[in-house]
Amino acid sequence: MSKTIVILGACGQIGTELTLALRSRYGSESVIASDIREGTAELMESGPFVTLDATDFPALEDLFRKTGVTEVYLMAAMLSATAEKHPARAWDLNMNSLLHVLELGRMGLYSKLFWPSSIAVFGPKTPKENTPQSTVTEPSTVYGISKKAGEDWASYYHRKYGVDVRSLRYPGLISWKTQPGGGTTDYAVDIFHQALKTGSYECFLKKDTALPMMYMADAIDATLQLMEAPAAALSIRTSYNLGALSFTPEDLARSITSDLPDFKISYVPDSRQEIAESWPHSIDDSQARKDWGWEHRYDLEKLTREMLFNLRENS
Repeated sequence: MSKTIVILGACGQIGTELTLALRSRYGSESVIASDIREGTAELMESGPFVTLDATDFPALEDLFRKTGVTEVYLMAAMLSATAEKHPARAWDLNMNSLLHVLELGRMGLYSKLFWPSSIAVFGPKTPKENTPQSTVTEPSTVYGISKKAGEDWASYYHRKYGVDVRSLRYPGLISWKTQPGGGTTDYAVDIFHQALKTGSYECFLKKDTALPMMYMADAIDATLQLMEAPAAALSIRTSYNLGALSFTPEDLARSITSDLPDFKISYVPDSRQEIAESWPHSIDDSQARKDWGWEHRYDLEKLTREMLFNLRENS
């Protein structure tokens, strides 16, 4: 059966690379990208694009009916640090977009939905090391609250109406293709840009702040693997823990200096430090590895090498 895929929020950090990967896999014309603004030239030239607000229910319904969509990827969201500055706007975007799409699933307008959650669902009382799949989830940020509520709504719509919702709790994601988007883990992207541009970086987290991280290529692979897994294999209908690496800003800076020996880093923690301290240090993703065979490919050395190489080649 042929697929028709709609990606909402296609121009963000994850959405950009996910759109390109899906078009490579299923054909450009089968993947309709949408966002409230246009994206990179590569994205816009790679296939069809529709300007759309993911909180506009009538526009969503119209698009889904016109395209005969079979799969939806809802990537539209306001990230952690930005959401703390605009709580009401973040809640509106993060929650209403999900509820609209879930309702359209209940109406039978698509067969499968991917919606990303985050390690932000965890909070200060969550075990920090190897955070379990099922544990205390008491988020302390607007972003985390919206993701926790979204997990519960996803589970409810699956249980009550049979909507095939699939989700991953993404860790911090690192990519050379798009600029940082307002997340607490974005230092791990910006540091590479500044290392090459200025030879130094002022980090907004303390040097010993360990957080779960992942190279974007691994995150895209995990997303596609989850969506292609048989429904019967999936035991989690809130959101799967997803892990790969855990490192501190000091660890990352040390890895960069292996290629750029004169690179310097300083530390001036700001409000994002408090957010980071409420999140896990490392993630137990054994359920994902058991249910659908998840395995990551990038360690810190390989990630650093890939980031520096690609940023040099594309500067």
